Amino acid sequence: MAWHHLRSDPARLPLLAPRLLPGPVRGAARAVATRSGALPRAYALWDQGRREEARGVLVSAAGGASPRKVGRLVAAALAAGDADTARELVERIPPGPHRTTAEHRTALATGRAVPASPSVSPDRHGFTLTRDAPTRPDDTVNAQRPARTAGEAVGATSGTDDDRTWQVASERVASDPARPGAGVRVLHLVTNALPHTNAGYTQRTHKIAVAQREAGMDVHVATRAGYPLTKGKLDARTLVRVDGIPYHRLLPWTAPGDHAEELEAGLRLASKLVEAVRPDVLHAASNHHNARLALELGRRYDLPVVYEVRGFLEESWLSRDPSRSVDDAFYRAERASETECMLAADLVVTLGEAMRADIEARGVPRERLLVVPNAVEASFLEPLPPGDGVREGLGIGREEFVVGTTTSCFGYEGLEVLLDAVASMRARGESAHALIVGDGPELATLRDRAERLGLAGAAHFPGRVPADRVRHHHAALDVFAVPRLDERVCRLVTPLKPVEAMAGGLPVVASDLPALREIVEPGVSGELIPAGESACLADVLTKLAYSHEKRTSYGRAGQERVGAKRTWTQAVYRYNQAYRVLIRKMSGPGQNP
Repeated sequence: MAWHHLRSDPARLPLLAPRLLPGPVRGAARAVATRSGALPRAYALWDQGRREEARGVLVSAAGGASPRKVGRLVAAALAAGDADTARELVERIPPGPHRTTAEHRTALATGRAVPASPSVSPDRHGFTLTRDAPTRPDDTVNAQRPARTAGEAVGATSGTDDDRTWQVASERVASDPARPGAGVRVLHLVTNALPHTNAGYTQRTHKIAVAQREAGMDVHVATRAGYPLTKGKLDARTLVRVDGIPYHRLLPWTAPGDHAEELEAGLRLASKLVEAVRPDVLHAASNHHNARLALELGRRYDLPVVYEVRGFLEESWLSRDPSRSVDDAFYRAERASETECMLAADLVVTLGEAMRADIEARGVPRERLLVVPNAVEASFLEPLPPGDGVREGLGIGREEFVVGTTTSCFGYEGLEVLLDAVASMRARGESAHALIVGDGPELATLRDRAERLGLAGAAHFPGRVPADRVRHHHAALDVFAVPRLDERVCRLVTPLKPVEAMAGGLPVVASDLPALREIVEPGVSGELIPAGESACLADVLTKLAYSHEKRTSYGRAGQERVGAKRTWTQAVYRYNQAYRVLIRKMSGPGQNP
């Protein structure tokens, strides 16, 4: 299967392969590549984050080259995410089949065109979804939902995400108070999972599953068709257990050629799993490919479907290239597909009030929406371990000020703003350090920027660390920063990482965006600063560097807030109540699930 995906986009291999190499070997490979042809030189420069130099190499190589060779340069630029260079190179190809192919490839890669996508079938109530779902951020839908929905029995009191209390509006389902989820069997359908993918998405899946099992539920998780082979992980086991949670892999013999074939393969394999596990509820998590599979299974087996919207991937896509717009075909298609699935699900779960408002604006009734915010397990509320070991390993003194984050290195995270702020602090004579824990497409660019800012020895990039080492890196920090940019995705989506940091008693400084205001209360648990303003960030960090008392006060308040309202035990209570309502409605009146 990995071979199939390699053949579909071979230009990505030289970008991905170096990430698997040890540091010294990776450096030696770069050195060899820079002395080779244009394409190897460009790949080596991209690997170092030197994008402008790589662009120059490609444009120079296109001069006088054959249409076929320029087409290969276009493919390389697209694989590196350099759409502007790809478009410029396309203009160098004379009219003909090579140019047509390059234009089509560029349109697909940049979202100006999209391949055909399967529509959701009519649901079990005869509710048919169309491709006329809203495609712009401010669109709404006047969709009519059949009467038999979770909304008939689940209601919410007014108020914010944190004081919202979900209750069963009709008669409650009796359950053991010590094991409130006893008797409920749930099958989660997700994109990827532990142990091969360790990210906020997979951690949320696992923490929910573990907490649900502890509450008495019978929990199973299934990953998307082909995973993990589709990600180059040579692990063909169809079942693995992580902390006792069964993770099922849907592995067809041949790789699906497109999303329609993926849905078909997933439905074939997941149907066997449903028949073996016999779940009471199907719980799909972003994105719409998982939701479509759950909806088809729900229709086939007459099971309630929960769709958990953990992010708006079309917004993430939009934020990664300023040339993209909400009118692009990819954005419109992704948004329409997401909205279709939200409208078809029996219940939509999301992470915060800003996200809930966006989903409600698409036409999903408030009574079919449930907010379950990012949370932590109880162990995160325990005192942090000593951070001296991490500091010593990085060459940071005990008394030096450290600000940092644990995150994925994407452009919208605003990590360049953090580096600029630390550089400003050091220019004033402050002994400040930046610690960025994580990996991602912008990591090489961040390292290059730190070097150009003169932050050698003061900016630290340990990469991704094991989950059991995250809190050790928290302990090395004085302040946790979330300098996200003012992008729509950042205004909407509430991240998990600052909640984990607050649980450990760290003060948080974040961008003043709606989704982050749901986490940080300025002047109480941290500070909010205008997004993108490194000078303001530097000023706030400098004040905190000189006030241990304020840092301690912020950290204590944040920890208390997380402990009171954001634990997985509390989250699972919300899930359990909603599941039981859905099961009762599907079972019919007078029957206990």
